[in-house]
Amino acid sequence: MSAEIIDRIKSKIMESRRIAVTSHLRPDGDSICTSLALQGMGEMLGKHVDVFIKDRIPFPFNLFPDIDRIQIGEMPSDAHDCVILLECANVARSGQSRIENHFKINIDHHHSNDYYAEINWVDPDAAAVACMIFKLGEKLDIEFTPRIATQLYSAIVSDTGSFQFSNTKAHAFEISYQLVKLGAVPIEVSEMLFNNHPWQKIKLLGQVLSTLQMNTSGNIAIITMFKRYLEDLDLKEIDTEDITTLARSIKGAQMVLFFKEIGPDTYRVSIRSKASANAALVAEHFGGGGHLHAAGFTVIGPYAELIKEVTDTVGRLLKGSGQV
Repeated sequence: MSAEIIDRIKSKIMESRRIAVTSHLRPDGDSICTSLALQGMGEMLGKHVDVFIKDRIPFPFNLFPDIDRIQIGEMPSDAHDCVILLECANVARSGQSRIENHFKINIDHHHSNDYYAEINWVDPDAAAVACMIFKLGEKLDIEFTPRIATQLYSAIVSDTGSFQFSNTKAHAFEISYQLVKLGAVPIEVSEMLFNNHPWQKIKLLGQVLSTLQMNTSGNIAIITMFKRYLEDLDLKEIDTEDITTLARSIKGAQMVLFFKEIGPDTYRVSIRSKASANAALVAEHFGGGGHLHAAGFTVIGPYAELIKEVTDTVGRLLKGSGQV
């Protein structure tokens, strides 16, 4: 089935002259680096490819080569033959308001997807959307340059947490092996991704970890990042995945709830889980979505009440689904 879908995507790309690529709000390494790789692949085919992302690029990806080729904000309403949406469960997830009338190609590796496009390629077994685009590149007979290989490798390493997360599959190593042979340099990517922190990030790490709470059963860890932490350190956007990973390493903790204050009485909750604890199930209960072990949702209300109510609800969901 996927071979047929890839053929359809190939045909649409080949018949198009101007292509737009976009991805989800609050972009991550997989969506950012894969978008750039897809742009380079399209240009090798003689296509004009624009990349649009609604939100600003977070650290450390804002320091990556070619990042200035990404246009921040809304795409035009009638300048492209098709739009490729990466990791968007629906059009709204992109934040773009002018693409409903375009021919849309939906490429995603998440379980939650509305299959909203003219062509839908959704593969929850893929470790990262970069793995899917690598397969597409092979079908397009792309001669992968070291730059494109590095972008795809960076996306895979980022989305698998340097091959530590549950979405790490055999094909992630197989494709990464091919990308290294094509010119990606693992140590350089690791330096850019993981050894590039400003001192303020380390200070923030301590502040967030100081909020650590455990539920009475000891299987849910709760950490919080208040806006004042970022303001005091003059930080605007910063990657916090490693903070969540530290909390997830607690013995007995099956799930981490990371509350990030984004407005008055408004919190974005990032979920990370392990073993059989289903993060996507929890997120969907609160109107969000994501992967088995990585998901998120937004809640509104007084902080102290949210901490108790959300944690109690998550505990019941885990128990009710037989995950504890």
